[in-house]
Amino acid sequence: MIDFARNVRLWFSPAEVQDDGETPDYRFSLANERTFLAWLRTALALIGGGFAVDQFLPGLRWGWRVGLALALLASGALCALRAVNHWVRCERAMRRGEDLPVSRFPALLGVVVAGVAVVMVVVVLLGWEG
Repeated sequence: MIDFARNVRLWFSPAEVQDDGETPDYRFSLANERTFLAWLRTALALIGGGFAVDQFLPGLRWGWRVGLALALLASGALCALRAVNHWVRCERAMRRGEDLPVSRFPALLGVVVAGVAVVMVVVVLLGWEG
């Protein structure tokens, strides 16, 4: 938990990340940045999906609509936060010459998105209306 709090502080202090270790080949830093941007695009898509479920499925029962929308919105928010944290962790590891950090987050996000998709398929097939 202490390491996570330190990483959060580093999100807003890129100069401190830059001072850690040696400068890696710029191609690795750019690849890390592209990965970060891909995670942000995923987060934006999840957030957009959450708003779409809420706004464009008014006939769906309130509980289902809000539950699905909140699951997508929360997944998008977590994905955006995870993107920043992962970017900092990877940048620091590259500067220190360490192995890149591994994460269970992609698997967790995939399971959540698949779960929401399955629930939405069931809702659409059964036509649950409010």
